[in-house]
Amino acid sequence: MRLVAILLCLLTIAPMARAVEFEGAFTQGGLVRGKASPGARVTLDGQTLKVSADGDFVFGFGRDETGPVTLTVTRPDGTDLAYRFAVAPRDYDIQRIDGLDEDKVTPPPEYYARRKRETGRVAAARGHRTDALDWTGGFDWPATGRISGVYGSQRILNGKPRWPHYGVDVAAPAGTPVAAPAAGIVRLADSDFLLEGGIVIIDHGFGVTSTLFHLQRVDVAEGERVARGQTIGAMGATGRATGAHVDWRINWGRVRLDPQLIAGPLPDQPTTPHQQAAE
Repeated sequence: MRLVAILLCLLTIAPMARAVEFEGAFTQGGLVRGKASPGARVTLDGQTLKVSADGDFVFGFGRDETGPVTLTVTRPDGTDLAYRFAVAPRDYDIQRIDGLDEDKVTPPPEYYARRKRETGRVAAARGHRTDALDWTGGFDWPATGRISGVYGSQRILNGKPRWPHYGVDVAAPAGTPVAAPAAGIVRLADSDFLLEGGIVIIDHGFGVTSTLFHLQRVDVAEGERVARGQTIGAMGATGRATGAHVDWRINWGRVRLDPQLIAGPLPDQPTTPHQQAAE
């Protein structure tokens, strides 16, 4: 799927490939890094993108993006280059579960006030647009283990669609260290969110953020700069979770991306007796 999406894009931009470089997955959930001439201006379907002094920029596609999209690069001499991208669709795992008690589907009223405060903090943490280029070096997996949840999956409970899952879940024993996937500034660190439990949001620059939650321990503070691979907490089952795991999400602003497309395959990890018993 990823190769097909990239080929679709390359076929579109081949005549101008020397003018602008692109790297990434041109598919739903994909993140694309771009490189234009220093001093260029870039827009995506009319939205102005942040561009570094050296011409670096980034954009991404949400779970349900249909495309095509048009990216326009205005070079320092005033000439415009237009690129039209096809966005490859994906199939998602949809589960329908009926016959549940209604109190397990519709939350109580007191839930909403707390969630409004928490989601406001998450939006503020993801709202930064710094000049940092920590996103340009790629991303590592925050932990190794068994993938127990994937991007884009969704449950329909008693006929009511729930929010899709916008991250990837990695399951391992409680207490397993969780590392920063890339360097950046911690914008949110809290040990007790209603659904997420222990949560950390790291700002990698240009609106690209990593969110990691269900942590049983949070080892960093808001405003702290963390290095790629630095331990930021420990895996747990806090919040709404049925077992120890870390839910890792990547955003470009409000656009929710698929970490598996960005980080590549999870490194092989030997299965421990504990994991065998859990499975």
